[in-house]
Amino acid sequence: MKLIKVNSWLIVLLTTLVIVFQGLILSAQTQQPITITTLIRADEAQQLQPLVTKFNQQHDDIKFQIIEAPSDSNQVEDLYTSSFLLGNSPYDLVYMDIVWTPKFAAAGWLENLSDRLTATEAQQYLEGDIAGGMYENKLYRIPFRSDAGMLYYRQDLLEKAGYAPPETFKELLEISQDLQQQGLTEWGYVWQGKQYEGLAAMFVEILQGSGAFWVNPDTLEVGLDRPEALEAVEFLRKAIATEVSPPGVTTYAEEETRLLFQNGKAAFLRNWPYVYSAALDSPIAGKYSIKPMVHGEGKDSGACLGGWGIGIAKTTKHSDAAWEVISFLSSEESQREFVLETGFVPSRTSLFNDQAIVSKYNYYPKLLDVVQSSALRPPISQYAQASDILQRYLSAAITGKMTPEKAMQAAANETRNLLNL
Repeated sequence: MKLIKVNSWLIVLLTTLVIVFQGLILSAQTQQPITITTLIRADEAQQLQPLVTKFNQQHDDIKFQIIEAPSDSNQVEDLYTSSFLLGNSPYDLVYMDIVWTPKFAAAGWLENLSDRLTATEAQQYLEGDIAGGMYENKLYRIPFRSDAGMLYYRQDLLEKAGYAPPETFKELLEISQDLQQQGLTEWGYVWQGKQYEGLAAMFVEILQGSGAFWVNPDTLEVGLDRPEALEAVEFLRKAIATEVSPPGVTTYAEEETRLLFQNGKAAFLRNWPYVYSAALDSPIAGKYSIKPMVHGEGKDSGACLGGWGIGIAKTTKHSDAAWEVISFLSSEESQREFVLETGFVPSRTSLFNDQAIVSKYNYYPKLLDVVQSSALRPPISQYAQASDILQRYLSAAITGKMTPEKAMQAAANETRNLLNL
């Protein structure tokens, strides 16, 4: 399996190099437009194709071209990394997950875009999405589409039992138990407990809701072994111990939890925006709603930001042309067209109340409340390693293999060693 994986990467890289080389030859021989390339997962590349076509129709001097990559985002990250390590990446634009930005910027693979986006223009985007494109106070990524964790709830069940949607961790557990005792739902709360990146993303929200933190990006202080962080772990453990959450939740990713909620088996769900439209054609259609994540008493809600944005490769010879593509794709008009076609979350705040979008997706104004309560995963260059550490020890804590105190102490110490503290 490993050999096949490596070969697929090589095929993509070689294909890209051939296309770019041919484009350079044609440009030199026939004065063809400048070709700007980027690497994007195949499924999203297809969704973006209408915008690619429109850009090319409107620009005689620039040809925008997407190289299709494997659907696994980790493989895409590895392909970009490999191309940069070769010393002369064939990609002019870097289409990247929000958590790749610090690593790529720290390695010197991205152009600083701070001077290309004015403060007024930056204010038109979600504040968290702009923050997610920063590294050491410089902007390297322009947000294209956003994503954020949120709480889904069965509005019909809450109304039947006489409850308002919960605001705190305590209320969520108490309401869940009552609904279960009344026989209104099998499970109270489902969430992503499997040992993978989704566990870290989910936990960022619980940490913020507990007044805790993972890594302070300015000081590199680690907070995983603080009392507030232990309280965050205890909330998850209590949800399992009281059978508010099913025992198998420690093996669930997004889809397992979505299906439980969508099939009427759970009252509450932590997940991403895609679930809303996915559940419109399900047994609970018209019976659910969304809100910002619950939190501790007197603490703030947190919505872990995800999403994708675009940077300019440091090795490109066509920075201005690459910026022209970014400006087109990230524009209000392009994002509106993309959102209407795909149902993805825009990064421009105005679009959450856009008439055309709201007429098709009437929950988008509520979605704005969620994404504005943003919680970022630590924007540090060693994020991938830090996430792996957290995933391993948090999984050990919620499955009972280690006590929360020992697990989080170990996670904190390994993270400090990683950051050389």
